[in-house]
Amino acid sequence: MARNGTYHHGDLRAACLRAARELLEEDGSAALSMRAVARRAGVSPTAPYRHYADREALVSAVAAEGYRELAVALTAADPAPSTPDGMAAVAVAYVRFALEHPALFRAMFAEPCDPASEERVAATAAISEYVRDIVRAAFPGVAPDALSTAVWALVHGLAFLHLDGKLDASTPEVVAAQVTAAVRALFTASPVLGATTSH
Repeated sequence: MARNGTYHHGDLRAACLRAARELLEEDGSAALSMRAVARRAGVSPTAPYRHYADREALVSAVAAEGYRELAVALTAADPAPSTPDGMAAVAVAYVRFALEHPALFRAMFAEPCDPASEERVAATAAISEYVRDIVRAAFPGVAPDALSTAVWALVHGLAFLHLDGKLDASTPEVVAAQVTAAVRALFTASPVLGATTSH
């Protein structure tokens, strides 16, 4: 009759996720182990294995939760952006999410994960589809897959540049200005490379 007896089936999973996220935010991924999660959740060392086969499975579940929260943040910024300013607002929300949840964001994108995690696969697919949809709406004549990859790469790169201190992240206003300027530049630049010249 260990302490984990106080958890019913659904509570143990939620308790492990909550403990994992707390450990991530406090000490980063190095502190995240199945034993540490069990200790933080107040359950036996073997209890987390009832829901997660190993650390990678647990990280995948944490990441999936992060992707869902990111999707909510992006949609709240602009549910259907169709202009450079609308897309810039979404980009700012993406970078802001990274800065507000740095350990979670790194776990989402930089930690080894369980490739068989249906939950994580579904959550990442939802983000990818969201980006494709807004690119398709804003640029109906352009191949959405290629451009959505370019847009995501730009915004994701901006997030990590701010996280790693390569760009000024001193205030939300500074971050928003830098991200907005970068997104506008992408969509307003005139193509020069590859242009034909007459002789």
